Amino acid sequence: MAFVYSTSFTSSPFRAFSNPKTPPFLSRSTFPLHNLLTRRRSSLTTSDVSFTWDDAVRISQPEALPDDPSDLRGYSDRIKACNRGVEMQSEFRSFVIEDQIVGYIHNGFAENLRSYRDVFTFLPGKVTLHSSLSSAEDRTRAVGDVIKSLGEELIPGIRNELYPVTSAFGAPVYFSLERAAAPYFGIKAYGIHMCGYVEKDGKKFLWVAKRSQQKPTYPGMLDHLVAGGLPHGVACGDNVVKECEEEAGIPSSISRGAVPVGAVSYMDINGYSYKRDVLFCYDLKLPESFMPENQDGEVESFKLIPVTHAANIIRRTQFFKPNCSLVIIDFLFRHGYISPECFGYLDLLQSLRSGSCS
Repeated sequence: MAFVYSTSFTSSPFRAFSNPKTPPFLSRSTFPLHNLLTRRRSSLTTSDVSFTWDDAVRISQPEALPDDPSDLRGYSDRIKACNRGVEMQSEFRSFVIEDQIVGYIHNGFAENLRSYRDVFTFLPGKVTLHSSLSSAEDRTRAVGDVIKSLGEELIPGIRNELYPVTSAFGAPVYFSLERAAAPYFGIKAYGIHMCGYVEKDGKKFLWVAKRSQQKPTYPGMLDHLVAGGLPHGVACGDNVVKECEEEAGIPSSISRGAVPVGAVSYMDINGYSYKRDVLFCYDLKLPESFMPENQDGEVESFKLIPVTHAANIIRRTQFFKPNCSLVIIDFLFRHGYISPECFGYLDLLQSLRSGSCS
């Protein structure tokens, strides 16, 4: 059971580090909070951050920094962080199944696949599967065996969770691929992200989760109340209900009230990884009395904070898991926290769908 923190806080040290698994903890005297805020344009776009709830609450306060809430550049920085490496696209070759492009594989990573000649066939500028692998089941098994053979050194974070390989959402599924391998084959990956909010005295508050330090990706960072990848064979709405129960203890009697409100997308290239993700967005208005309880051990704790304060955290820091920032920015647009009077409004709105929504 995760603890739900109150909005009160005490001073505690801020820590910054370059590797999320082996952080050298710095004291306030060596890396003061003021420096973190004033250097957000540079250091926070290149370094990982470790922090406490106290740090997040302190930074979220309007008076913590004399900045302009209508300045959208902080939001733009978060979106750019999810859309890196466009200039590296030429280093990838198409992954083709039945004459359809289903992904992209870096030339360097592809060299690890050449020895599996009974699974992969190399053609000029592209990779496909061996002609003997004609069924989805055979393809899933054969590629899965390759993934296991390559191991954690080349594909870290193997979860034994399958993603569908398809040319577009709702199109035929050619086979299923280990989730951790998805970016290395550049396949389209889909997920559901839900903003759970509460209205009190005419103001909106957002439930925010802090990821477990044991998570293989983005440990300790801020996250949505509920989010998850979309596995093979599970409908979006059903996945919302499942993730609501697992991640926040929300019963189906409440979670089935989640409203689908659109999608965001991004394209991020980092080394051999080519992420082409689409996140289906949901809103769920929760009762004031609701208190989340994590059930699967993936969340360290939860906190209910004003939406405007969550917006400040996104604008000023990298505390949120990168793709979560996109979904919350979309929430801010839809609920009127970002207005057309703000310079760059349309550019920012458009950039929330920088990847292909297909």
